Amino acid sequence: MARDRLFTRPFVLVSLANLFQGMSFFLFIHLPRYLEDLGANAVLIGFIIGVTAIASILSRPAIGTIMDTRGRRPVILVGNVVNVGAILLYLTVSSLGPWIYVVRIIHGVAEASLFTALFTYGADVVPASRRTEGLALFGVSGLLPIAFGGILGDIVLNQAGFDELFLTAAAFAFGALIISLWLPERAPALGDDEVKTGYFAAIRRPELLPIWFIIGVFSFVLTGYFTFLRTFIDEVGIGSVGLFFAFYAGTAIALRLAVAWLPARVGEKKVLFPALVAIAIGFLLLARVQTPTDISIAGVLCGAGHGYAFPILFGFTVTRSPDVVRGATLSFFTALFDIGVLIGGPVLGAIISLSGYPAMYSVAAIVMAVATVIYWRWDRRYDTEDLPAAVA
Repeated sequence: MARDRLFTRPFVLVSLANLFQGMSFFLFIHLPRYLEDLGANAVLIGFIIGVTAIASILSRPAIGTIMDTRGRRPVILVGNVVNVGAILLYLTVSSLGPWIYVVRIIHGVAEASLFTALFTYGADVVPASRRTEGLALFGVSGLLPIAFGGILGDIVLNQAGFDELFLTAAAFAFGALIISLWLPERAPALGDDEVKTGYFAAIRRPELLPIWFIIGVFSFVLTGYFTFLRTFIDEVGIGSVGLFFAFYAGTAIALRLAVAWLPARVGEKKVLFPALVAIAIGFLLLARVQTPTDISIAGVLCGAGHGYAFPILFGFTVTRSPDVVRGATLSFFTALFDIGVLIGGPVLGAIISLSGYPAMYSVAAIVMAVATVIYWRWDRRYDTEDLPAAVA
């Protein structure tokens, strides 16, 4: 029997749009260094990065409702336009005054719109029979920027400065906008009232609660390297941001391209739990880094964990949610990454200020390990085969 086709025209287009958007976004891995140059300490850096998430989180219900009533395309197009403008506004930032917060909030709303809408669109065009595999392959478009964003940022900053970095990010954002113009509309056929009454009911579904928990913790600990790796590398003087994220994304991409079928073949949870443990071990290695090789191995471990954990949990969310509120449910799924940053930035930044980077990475490892055990026990009652047919 022929398998459902993955690489359709909408799949390729949304993957390319996500790739360009991701390149724009991940150049901002270097933003903490810019903030440090302006005089911010670790706590303030964490707060500035985290405050972006407030606007992002508050905008999610509206974004989800619009996607489920008006379609994905308007959110994608408007989000791209706002994103280009927000990035160009960084060229006007010269101090740690109120303006940096205004720019970060605008940027946060744009990223919330694009992250939610592009991933929802990706879930729409992946056949249900190949969901985990398809979402893993779609996710490659988000992993490539993690690898090349760090390296490209290193190159731009070594040759020029932050103005050029922001202009490069704006160019990629504009590319995402141009590609998005070719995306056909995707939206379920339902009325406004159905979505409005179903939004909060959808995210409170019992079978989704353990997923919200582990994604929240996953997002919290990822702040340890997505926010603080830049300043950590500057302090220890070992390796580079580009080195870590090249191995991080390279490992995740290799696994998804070569063995994306593995979770479906052996069982999602048999792959998920080792993936989460790999992330914890990667953090422990960062806490004790001595050589560039340690940075590389930590990248491999964290990348392998992310490479499998994200698409599996993403797939669980789609499978356990009604199609008619997919935009709403996935808007909350993506909001959890902002919540993780909002909490993780100040908390992990405070640990750095009080006890240093090794303590912060050790705490992140312990939190990830404990959360994995809690999730394992909590989610056993909601294995897919035990769910009602309407959900599974």
